[in-house]
Amino acid sequence: MIPSRFFTVFVLLVLPSLARTQQFASAVIKPSVTSAAGASRLQFLPNGDLVCRSVPVVELIGLAYAVPENPTPRLASLPEWAVRQRFDIEAKTAASLNLDTKDIQAQRRTIAILLQRLLKDYFGLVLRVKTVTTPVYALTLSGSKQKLMRSTISPRDCILDTDSDGCHSFAIGFGHPLNARGVDIFDLAHYLENWTDLPVVDRTATTGLFAMHSQGWQPMNLPPPPPGASGNGAEFASLSTLSAVLSNFGLQLHRDKESLAFYVVERLDQPNAR
Repeated sequence: MIPSRFFTVFVLLVLPSLARTQQFASAVIKPSVTSAAGASRLQFLPNGDLVCRSVPVVELIGLAYAVPENPTPRLASLPEWAVRQRFDIEAKTAASLNLDTKDIQAQRRTIAILLQRLLKDYFGLVLRVKTVTTPVYALTLSGSKQKLMRSTISPRDCILDTDSDGCHSFAIGFGHPLNARGVDIFDLAHYLENWTDLPVVDRTATTGLFAMHSQGWQPMNLPPPPPGASGNGAEFASLSTLSAVLSNFGLQLHRDKESLAFYVVERLDQPNAR
């Protein structure tokens, strides 16, 4: 990536005034007994408690710091075990944080802070962050007509849950179809960045929750294949392009520049079962 004006600090990105209340009072973390496809689930309860089944640490970092889970220049020096090893986690807050709110942005900020604190307190995470002005894809509306379908789920009932029938997440499928019951445009941009060759930023100025249903599409960027697999991307050749899929929702991508956070992992510890 192309560096420009930047600053470098060692961080846990948590506002001090919030850190005292928006954190977990206790957590039980154990290696997961299964890594089967479809077994993974990360769920926040309305009171702020967290329940994870078969979740890798890279997923926690991705949600805490809004970076892709797939390999990305925005997250460097991540140890291999943080992608491979999966954990079951039950974390409880000291007092109810009332995540069942209409304010999606406030809910997202609280969840990010909780995950950042979990990563620091139980995985010893230390990050070095650099703000870089870099090429991006800007996600914008492609016309004046709104094509996005509003979700029937209330924001109060839509708390982060990566189950296939959950909220703020997309159901897994061939070609990464955009299938979701309740997501906002931030969720969409974050999901797309796993499969694009540049970061994706939301420039739609569109708020609220939406239901999305699409076919799979050709990824612009694929993670390394598993050992022994060819992973040449040929199996995606018959799928639509991302541009065609987004156009059905009245959305488009165009190249631009944006100042984004790039992270380097300085420390990350494998937790003891507790």
